[in-house]
Order: sequence, then structure tokens, then C-alpha cells
Amino acid sequence: MKADSHRSVFICVYLWLAITPFARASPSFASDIAPIVYEKCAPCHHPGEAAPFSLLTYQDVKKRAAQIAAVTRTGFMPPWLPEKGYGDFAGERRLTAAEIATVAAWVRDGAPVGPADKIPPAPDFTASELGDSWQLGPPDLVLEAGGSFDLPASGRDIYWNFIFTPRLTARRWVRAIEIRPGQPRVVHHANLLVDRAGSAHLQEAAPGKGFPGMDLVITRSPFDPEGNFLFWKPGNTPHVEPDGFAWRLDPGNELVLNMHLQPSGKPEEVRPSIGLYFTDKPQTKFPLLVQLEDDEALDIPAGVRDFPISDDFKLPLDVDILAVYPHAHYLGKLLEAWATLPGDSHKGAGAKKWLVRIPNWDQNWQAVYYYREPLFLPKDSVIHMRYHYDNSAENPRNPNHPPRRVRAGNQATDEMGHLWLQILPHDARDHRRELQEAVMRHRLEKNPNDPVAHMNLGAILLSRLDPQAALTELRAAERLEPNRPEVRNMLGLALATLNRNAEAIPQFERALKARPDYASARFNLATAQAKTGKIDEAIENLRKVLAANPDDPYAKQRLSELISSPSSQLPATSH
Repeated sequence: MKADSHRSVFICVYLWLAITPFARASPSFASDIAPIVYEKCAPCHHPGEAAPFSLLTYQDVKKRAAQIAAVTRTGFMPPWLPEKGYGDFAGERRLTAAEIATVAAWVRDGAPVGPADKIPPAPDFTASELGDSWQLGPPDLVLEAGGSFDLPASGRDIYWNFIFTPRLTARRWVRAIEIRPGQPRVVHHANLLVDRAGSAHLQEAAPGKGFPGMDLVITRSPFDPEGNFLFWKPGNTPHVEPDGFAWRLDPGNELVLNMHLQPSGKPEEVRPSIGLYFTDKPQTKFPLLVQLEDDEALDIPAGVRDFPISDDFKLPLDVDILAVYPHAHYLGKLLEAWATLPGDSHKGAGAKKWLVRIPNWDQNWQAVYYYREPLFLPKDSVIHMRYHYDNSAENPRNPNHPPRRVRAGNQATDEMGHLWLQILPHDARDHRRELQEAVMRHRLEKNPNDPVAHMNLGAILLSRLDPQAALTELRAAERLEPNRPEVRNMLGLALATLNRNAEAIPQFERALKARPDYASARFNLATAQAKTGKIDEAIENLRKVLAANPDDPYAKQRLSELISSPSSQLPATSH
């Protein structure tokens, strides 16, 4: 009986403990809230950023406590679009269920501060000489745009390009950039490009003024460096490249910041700056930015609630996917991307690997998402892009009331459907050209009359030492766009590589007629002239190249060779 009595007491105590919550101290700012806010909120909510208020002190946070509890409970803040379980991304700002509950409990209990000496230090966003703050600390080099742009109070979105001149004296490797937009509230997003040929200045009406345009092409590709996302969006944390992924910046190179500006209701003066962070570790890894898109299909009738588009790309080699950047405008709703693996049915054929899934797209919070670990995809995997658009009155982000027909275009009220991937060939060799060739052939499968795709494919084949195949593609580009100087220059280079210099010369001359300052075409013309014995004309053209760019090492070398040995036969290489 005594043992049974003890057992009954034990059971009663156990049941009481099981149903009675333990007393727990209220969450405090010092112990519980500050770590959450400083990690997930402060990168946007600090002076100099686009967020409307700062959250760097207890007083800042307590003043907004009820609002913070409300927006975290609904998932509106912190903004994080990818759905959990459909890609494992670094730097997630999504709060866990426990963190959301902690915030709610803290607010419910009166937002206590806790021991003042236990409050962790706030993030240090070091102020620069320009008065802006830098998330990565003081940059190695700060650049300011040559001039400002006066954004009108109202009207259509504007795409404006600012030129920056680093004035380097030696090659540097860039591990990170931080873009300070000048007026964050009017800048929707921005992309940074490298101008290695000095061609951007040709588009300026006056030095330092910049120039308009969205689809900026500095060289043959709309992105240089062609393997790195140099992207800015309000609230983004700057990306630091791992060792081996830094991109090069050479003396004479310039930077072009392509900015999407939106009028705010009052005139604004926009003058951005850029912070560059260098490393002594050169590039040894060579990723490529690959785009899937289906803008040709974007013709969305008014009122349609589910308008799908798609694209599919088959990988020509084993790769690692490092990052993903989905892009659409206001009508985007569900954005999905995944890969279907190859192989027989006993080895996972048809298995799906998710790249990203965004069930409730909001272009105001778009971002580049880097995977926590590279996502391996074997050769012949097929990457799928499936985007859905809602052009109904029920879409709260629809900019048109009532809805109207929407097509593809550059304005925010138009639409886009793009999926950018940062792809690294899996083995140690540089396979970018092989991957680029597959991308261009895929573009031509969708649109055989794409002159830029034919031109780019010709350039890739030329770089892969297949000038005859390159000539076929460049002839196709010539038929579609005969007055484009880049096509004429590349066509002439293909002919010169085949030792058909007499045929190449008229192509270079036509490129120069369309663009007299086209230094590459003039250099290539001089080389072809030297090969055909027109030494005096070649020397004259090389001197013109050097008059425009006195430090051009290739033109200096060629001119020296011709003057010292006029009869020498020069190789037909590109400038």
C-alpha cells in the first residue's frame, strides 16, 4: 500500500507539472529583442538607408513596438520573398515562429528594456566623408558620380546611367561593392557594369552628365563582369565575393551605374556614390550569369487572373548554381524555378530540384538570393522557369484601375519575366564559352531572327577558334541588322581570321562610318591594312587610335612594329 501511495503522489505531481506552464521572465530588449532587430531589421533601418525610421536604439524600437509586432506577425516584415523549403539561401531575414512569438510577448508585457549593461552593441554603420554609412565598413576606394541628375516630380519611370572613373594605376581585384544611391526613396534598383573600352562616354551629351537608357550594352554582353551580380536594391546587404570570385578592375576602366528612378511627387537631385573593397586574391573561379526569359509571350489581357509564361534551358555540362535573381513587375504573382535531373528511372530520372519559389511576388522586395551551399546539377539537367501574372482588379499591386492590357516593356507599369542564374562549371576549367554558346543557341531556338543573339554567337564561336561557323552567324546578323557597327566589326574580324583581309577591310570601314570613334574597329582595320600591304594607311589609323587613347598598349605595340619593320606580317588579332 505504501508503494502504491508514493506512486499516486508521483503521478499527481507529474500531471500537475505537465499541465502547468513554468513561470518565465518576460522577454527583454537586452536579452531577446535587440539580437533579432540588429540582425534582421537594422540593415535597412538605420540613417542613410531607404527605410523611413531607424531601429538602432531601445528608444527607437520601443516607440515602434506595436507596429513591429503587427508587421512581424503577418510576415510583412522583414521582407523575404522565397518560400521556405524551396531553396536554402544564405542571409535569410525571415523570422522564425519562436522569434515572432518573442516579439509579441515582449510588446504584450510592456516592452521592458532589461539590464542596460546587457544590451549588445548596435551594428556600426561607419560614416564616410560623403555623409553616407557603409555596411561593410570604410571602403578602400570611394567614387562619386561625375554629376547629378534632376529627377522631375512626376511622370514616367526614368532609367539613368552615371559614369564613375576609378583612375587606377594598377590592376585591382574587387571583392565587394556598396552602392549609395544618393536618394534611396526614388531609386527602385540599380546595376553596376564595367566599361573596359571607354564607350559609355560616347553616349553622354556633356562630360559628367550621364545618359538615359535601360538596356545598356557596354561590350558584347549586357553584363561585364559577366559572372557577378553587381546589383543594388533598397534593403539589400552588400555581397562579399568568396576567395577566387573577385572581379578585375584595370587602369582605364570605368564603371557605369544603371539606375531605375521613380518620381516621388517632388523634384529630387540624385547623385550616387560607390564604395569599392579590394582583395589581393585574384580570380580563379569563373561563373557566368545566365538568363531565362519569355518576354515575347507577355501580352496580358485586362482582367486575366492567371497568365503563365515559361522557359526551359538544358545544361550542356555539369554545373553548380550559386545564386538566383527572379524578376517581374507589378503583375507578377507566383514565380517558380526548378531543375529536372537526367538519367534512367533507377537513378532519379525526372527528379525535381527546386531553385526558388515565390508564392506572393512583390517587386519592391526583389533581391539576388545566394545559396548557402552551391546547388549541383549534372549535364543535361533542364532548368524550368514558370511565372504567373495576375492582371485582375483583385490584385492589390495592379497599377491600373481598372485593369488594362499589359505587354512586355521597360516601364514599371509594363511587365517582364526574367530568371537570372549565377552558374559555375563544376570542374576547375573555364567553360564559360561553352555555356554561353548553349545560351545563345537556346535564344535562337526561341527567336531565329534575333540579330544580337546571332552576333553574340558569332563572337563566341570566334573566341572558340571556329571562324567559319562564326562567319555563318555573323552573316545572319548582318542580314537582320546591316547598319549595326558591332556586327560589321565582328564580321570583319571573322574574315580577317580566315585570312580574307581584303574582304574584311570594307566591313571595318562600314563600322567606322556608323561610329567614327569605334576604337576596336579602327585597330582591326589597321591590322587588316598591314596584312594587305597598306602600311601607310595602317600607321595613320593606329595613330588615330592613340590620339583618342594615348595609353592603349596594343596600338602602341602595333605602331612600333610597323614603323620598325614595315614589311612584317602582323597576326589578325582583335583589339
